[in-house]
Amino acid sequence: MASSKEYLSFILEQLSGLEDISYKAMMGEYILYYRQKVIGGIYDDRFLVKPTKSANELMPNAPKELPYEGAKEMLLVEDVDDKEFLSGLLNAMVDELPDPKKRKK
Repeated sequence: MASSKEYLSFILEQLSGLEDISYKAMMGEYILYYRQKVIGGIYDDRFLVKPTKSANELMPNAPKELPYEGAKEMLLVEDVDDKEFLSGLLNAMVDELPDPKKRKK
């Protein structure tokens, strides 16, 4: 099942207090970027984030879910209605994520 544009719009609105949020559509789902780093995505209308140390600490009971068959587990963000929490979560995670790979010329 693909994610809806409505759910994407909702999550982007919840993250609107952060600068430099972007996304890329990929096979009916959406990869989310914060400061050019992949933080997670929207898969089957679920907001999933990478299981960084900070994300695990801020959401110790978050279910671990697969975004799609064969992928690594990610954390389900259940409290998507709390803009302040979401901003804090992404700000805590961003420095723990790898820098974007340089494209070969």
